[in-house]
This record gives sequence, C-alpha cells and structure tokens, in this order.
Amino acid sequence: MTEFWLISAPGEKTCQQTWDKMMAATTRANNLSTNHKFNIPDLKVGTLDVLVGLSDELAKLDSFVESVVKKVAQYMADVLEDSRDKVQENLLANGVDLITYITRFQWDMAKYPIKQSLKNISEIISKQITQIDNDLKTRASAYNNLKGNLQNLERKNAGSLLTRSLGDIVKKDDFVLDSEYLITVLVVVPKTSYSDWEKTYETLAEMVVPRSSHLLCEDNDSGLYGVTLFRKAIDDFKHKARENKFTVRDFQYNEEEMKADKEEMTRLSTDKKKQFGPLVRWLKVNFSEAFIAWIHIKALRVFVESVLRYGLPVNFQAMLLQPNKKTMKKLREVLNDLYKHLDSSAAAIIDSAMDIPGLNLSQQEYYPYVYYKIDCNLLDFKA
Repeated sequence: MTEFWLISAPGEKTCQQTWDKMMAATTRANNLSTNHKFNIPDLKVGTLDVLVGLSDELAKLDSFVESVVKKVAQYMADVLEDSRDKVQENLLANGVDLITYITRFQWDMAKYPIKQSLKNISEIISKQITQIDNDLKTRASAYNNLKGNLQNLERKNAGSLLTRSLGDIVKKDDFVLDSEYLITVLVVVPKTSYSDWEKTYETLAEMVVPRSSHLLCEDNDSGLYGVTLFRKAIDDFKHKARENKFTVRDFQYNEEEMKADKEEMTRLSTDKKKQFGPLVRWLKVNFSEAFIAWIHIKALRVFVESVLRYGLPVNFQAMLLQPNKKTMKKLREVLNDLYKHLDSSAAAIIDSAMDIPGLNLSQQEYYPYVYYKIDCNLLDFKA
C-alpha cells in the first residue's frame, strides 16, 4: 500500500501513552496497520486568528504542491519514454525512496527554520514550489518542441509509400534530370495491380516514354515505380493514373533539400540527446525538493489543526499509519472508537454515515481526530 494516514491525538499524561494506546488498538490485537511516530518540532504557535487563516491557506498550498509533485513525476515518466520501469527508482526524496522518507521523517531545519513564524515557513514553501512549477513549464515546453519536431520528421520518413518522404528511398540515377522536355514521375501502385500497371502505363497519356517504368522499392501493400514522360503530358497522366487507382506522388528530386532535411534530423536528434541528461537530473532534484516540501506542509497542517482542535499548551502525538488494504474499513472503525470522545459531533456524523451506505461526508473527510491522507502513488500511467 502506498497510502498513509497522518493523524494526531492529544497527549494523555504523556504523548508516549497516546502512542501506546493507538498501537495496542491497531496492531497488537488485529494487525490493521504499520505505524510510525511522526516527529514535528516545537513550532511557533502565533495567535488564534493567524492559525485559523493559516489552516485554509495550508489546505490550498497542500493541493498546489501535490499537483506540482505529480506533474514532475509524470513528466519524468514522459521523458524516460521506453524506460518507464526506471521511473520509480528516480523518484527519490533526499536520496531515499518515498516510503522510507515519510516513515523516517525529520524536519529540515536548514530549509525551513522553526524560529520563523508558521506563516513565513508556508510562504518559503509556496515561493519554492511556484519557482519549480514555472521552471518545469519552461523546460518541458522547450524539450517537447524539440521532441515534436523530431517526431514529425521521423513520421515523414516512416509509414506507407503513399504518405512517407521519398528522399531516402530514391537515387539520382532514378531520374531524368535537367531536361527541358522530359520528366520522371513517381507512382505508387498497389501490389495487386502490378500487371495492370505494366499493361497500361504507356497508354495513360500521350508521350509516355516506352519501357521507362522501373520498380524502385516496395512496402507491404504497394510498389513505387518511376516512369518518364514529356512534361506537357503530366496533367493528363496524373488524371488517368488516378482513374486507374495509381497514385502519382508530388516529388521533385532536389539534392540540396534532401541534404538539409537529413542535417535537420541529425541536429534535432543530437540536441534531444544533449538535453535529455540535464533534464532528467533537473527533474530528479526538483521532484525531491517538491516532495520534501509537500511532507513538510502535511506536518504544518497537523500542527496547526492539532493546536486549533486540542488547544494550548501544545500537547499532541502525531502518528503515521500505513493501513493494510483489506482492513482499512476496520481500522477506521477502531480509530473512531478510540477517539470519538474528542469530538462528539464528528462521531455523530460518522455514525449516521455508517447507517446510510454511499453517503459522501463532503469533500474533506472529517473525523474526531486530526487526519490527512498521503498517497505516494504519484504516477498516472496512460495505457
């Protein structure tokens, strides 16, 4: 399971007792979850007004930072293309996998000094993540343009003879060049119509050079023929060819253009390779930064909400539960029994909801204890 429940409950005589009680209810008797203490340092409380305002701001910031974390992770998967199985090993926080980082969470004093007010810490995070979001847009746009242009060129050089670029198929010897009167045209003929072509091409228009048809290449369905005729007969030839289901490709042999296309493709391919390494490094570093910031916001939210709910002096135990998938409903019931005395109105809502299947309690789940979900499944792989 990559889902965690970050909860808090007020300290009994000591915070250790709160922890022991929760452990006894969720693991010793019934193994409902794997639990860890979640260490939140002594942050500056500030005034009640500030805490109430900050509670709303942190909820918005939490959503924003989570969206940026997911964007960076998803873009990493897009950039790694064929190596998507390697994505997870690149999504690290502080050099360790995400579950290890969360379960061993330590507040980063250097990045987010606790001598600062809660509001200042949230503003530091907000600025940092906005910068990452803006940088991602810029870098992704540049890389996607490059990738798109390269794909367009590659697409032109792939596909069927009816649509693909012919520059890398034909040779100079296949054409009558620099003639005032004669021109070589390229015609795509379905394989099933080869004999029809051989019988009729010389009569599709006047002034087709006899026995000038030659097969240049084939794909699964068709063959590409070159045929020489007088320039003034070309419109008539195209029209008659179309009637016979032969397709005349609009192509002029131009060595300069073909060379330029090849060079452009080489340049784009080289540029993409050059940008790939630095881009993946940037994504790894900034994914880590954004994820760390996100878990710090969760810690801030637990702190603020616990003070607002349980009052002063600050006395609560933050706990991280990793539920077992099959016992999530049971775990929720056990926690509600354990903590329903904290908030009778929340307990009443939950009891009534349990009687009405399918009732959604609202967007934000509310329980008698402080609760936030952390979902580490950040990738939305498109099939």
